[in-house]
Amino acid sequence: MACISVQCLLLLPTLAILLSVFTSVESSIHIYNRDPFREVGNAYLVSGGSEGVASSRFIPPPRRPFRSKAHDGLSYIRFENITFWRSKAAADQHPTMAYNSGLVQIIIFEAADRDNIGGSPYGGQRSICCTADLAKLEGCKQGEVIRTPSVTDANWPMVLNVNFKGRQLSVQLKKKEVYIKKTGMYNLFFISCDPKLKGMKVSGRTVWKNPDGYLPGRMSPLMKFYAIMTVAYILLTAIWCLQYVRHRQDVLPLQYCITGVIALGLLEMIFWYFDYAYFNNTGARPVGLTSWVVTIGATRRTVSRLLILSISMGYGVVRPTLGGLTTKVLLLGITYFVASILLDITEYVGTINDIAGRARIMLVLPDALLDAFLILWIFTSLSKTLEQLQAKRSSVKLDIYRQFSNALAITVIASVAWIGYEVYFKTTDPFNERWQGGWIITAFWDILAFGLLCVICNLWAPSQTSQRYAYSDARDEDEDEETESLCKETPQGDIGLIKMDRKEGSDSSDVEDDTQEGKRE
Repeated sequence: MACISVQCLLLLPTLAILLSVFTSVESSIHIYNRDPFREVGNAYLVSGGSEGVASSRFIPPPRRPFRSKAHDGLSYIRFENITFWRSKAAADQHPTMAYNSGLVQIIIFEAADRDNIGGSPYGGQRSICCTADLAKLEGCKQGEVIRTPSVTDANWPMVLNVNFKGRQLSVQLKKKEVYIKKTGMYNLFFISCDPKLKGMKVSGRTVWKNPDGYLPGRMSPLMKFYAIMTVAYILLTAIWCLQYVRHRQDVLPLQYCITGVIALGLLEMIFWYFDYAYFNNTGARPVGLTSWVVTIGATRRTVSRLLILSISMGYGVVRPTLGGLTTKVLLLGITYFVASILLDITEYVGTINDIAGRARIMLVLPDALLDAFLILWIFTSLSKTLEQLQAKRSSVKLDIYRQFSNALAITVIASVAWIGYEVYFKTTDPFNERWQGGWIITAFWDILAFGLLCVICNLWAPSQTSQRYAYSDARDEDEDEETESLCKETPQGDIGLIKMDRKEGSDSSDVEDDTQEGKRE
């Protein structure tokens, strides 16, 4: 029954392919579709994006046309068709020939320079825009964003000004590229300090590029990581298939399930690599491909957990089927799959910024609770299985299950420790300034899952003795144990048993001779 559930879950990626439409979402290319400005303090603003960007390997000469490519070593933020729209009522408040009838500022700053934007007149609430009091104290220009030059570069934070003229309803920024000279977490905001521009909107797009492509900084190392993991899964698949083919006559139902998990893991790593490679080369991420990848990943995690739960219950070893627990296991698997895929879609499909949204926190909670429940059920079932094997004196099976329980305990301890580290990492870095090491948070879980899978493959690898681990009734198990002990006492195996039969035969013949001699007397 467990294998039937695995086969059903394996169909889900195929359904995802059939249902998904291969459109693309711009990810490293941030799109603004008439996004409204919102009021924050004494300013009106729109967040234009936040990404980790590595420094350019060189800066092209100014005022010379330069055609950028994905792997040209340049890092920049490029503005394309950025247009600001104001209402007709706001435009009619100015003379037709007014040279400057509204100012919009584009602010680009590194997270380390965040305190260089805004100010406080008397140590009170911080203001983004310069007021009359701040103009006297800090020398800023009233009606503009307060900017303090960075200690390392006086040109940063970068400010670009766009002015409405007369009664224009819209104004467009000329195409411009801002080259990144220093590695850091960069933030982009569109800000207006003019109350008359309340309700303004922005459209267009910005292209964020790293030296080696369009992948955001925190994602860039993951492409190489998934290439390495693909090679690791190929090696595991080759070793497992070799054993599988050599001993195909002795394969257990449990080993069919393990084969499915290995196949899902290999597919997941391959398609993650292609997803990141395509994203890195084009700056666009196809929704269909990414949706397929996260579906395969959610399926792999679900099947892996059900496999571990089934092994802990003694499926194929202590019991032939899961019996009445099959429905409960399937229900838990479906629930976990839904929670996992919703979390992955929120985190990966259409993701633009390096900073995760608050919606992700709400989806992490049910996923974490289901994981905790699964761990509790797994260890409870594993304890009962060990007790049954001890009662039946199945030493071979008991030894395998003890090794499995030790590996599982180490995995759980490592998981809890890593969750603690992840919470510490995120709470102590609210502005994502340690984004360059953030990729290891995601990579660790794939490494841990692969390690546990390797342990399971080693313990339940197809072999000539695979059937010794299969389920059999108590009488057969006792006979197997007695036979094993006899074989261990006599190094020559079957020859020793034959000798014992011969000895018993000679003893019976001696008794018959004594009986005949007594009759003669």
